Amino acid sequence: MTELEIFEQLKQNVLLKYQEHYPYFQGNWKNFSSQDIQNLIVLVEEKTKQNVSEKWIYTHLKPEINSKLPRKDMLDILSQFSGFSGWDEFQFKNREVVSEEKVLLPKKKNKSLFIVIGILIASIIAIFLIYSNKKPTQKFQLKNEFTQETIQAKDVKAYKIENNEMIQIPIKNAEVEVESRDENTKIVVESPYYKKREIKVNANSDNSEILLKPDDFAMMLKAFMKSDIKDWETRKVQLDKILSEDLEVIVMLKDNLGAEYFDKKDFSQKLIVPTESVKKMQILEIKNDKKGKIEFIRIKQ
Repeated sequence: MTELEIFEQLKQNVLLKYQEHYPYFQGNWKNFSSQDIQNLIVLVEEKTKQNVSEKWIYTHLKPEINSKLPRKDMLDILSQFSGFSGWDEFQFKNREVVSEEKVLLPKKKNKSLFIVIGILIASIIAIFLIYSNKKPTQKFQLKNEFTQETIQAKDVKAYKIENNEMIQIPIKNAEVEVESRDENTKIVVESPYYKKREIKVNANSDNSEILLKPDDFAMMLKAFMKSDIKDWETRKVQLDKILSEDLEVIVMLKDNLGAEYFDKKDFSQKLIVPTESVKKMQILEIKNDKKGKIEFIRIKQ
């Protein structure tokens, strides 16, 4: 077993450890979202008291195939997160398991042949059962309820709720595709810019759209951050109308450098003058008070 093969096993161990804290995540590294990455960074820091950057995760954990082994100090961190003393122990344990499996392999060729045939038969039966029980999938296009325009994948997240489990599903070309296994399957769509929407997947329904109602104040805030409006006084007056007096803003810094805190006055001052750094900010979460005003914002730089 090569070091790269052992590293692939370590990546799977990290995913399993992550799922212990976030059981609703049932995907793989390919669909590991930016929010999942932020969650993992926090978990690793809590467990090991050491840091893993977002860029490092994109470079070494997200790829399906790794052609180069990462630095040993980073391998030590992930091994410790997985419950081992370090990379050396993780390698030793995995090579030990492989050696034991080789010792247990039958020596007689005819016995091996029967095992292979049995595996093939079991695989054929499993494939047959899967396809015979497979139900047709349904596709739903995500649209703005008022403008009827499709919604960008980066602005929303979609989940399937089935058997009380919440599983994130990918969004491609403003569409979600889901297979309904029972009549209680639901789709939940969340976004900082749109009202949360939950629909029941009905195999007999002709509905092929999920219409999301925009949050007016969140949309206005997005426009302020992305636009080139130079009228400072107008911006100040409009911001005052949509932001709560008790506003709290958390800006998550790049490269896991921590976070910055802003109140209403400081955040409004930052938005009054449109800059490139403000335009590049991505809103991750918005909460409103009882009057509908924005009282909490989480932003990623």
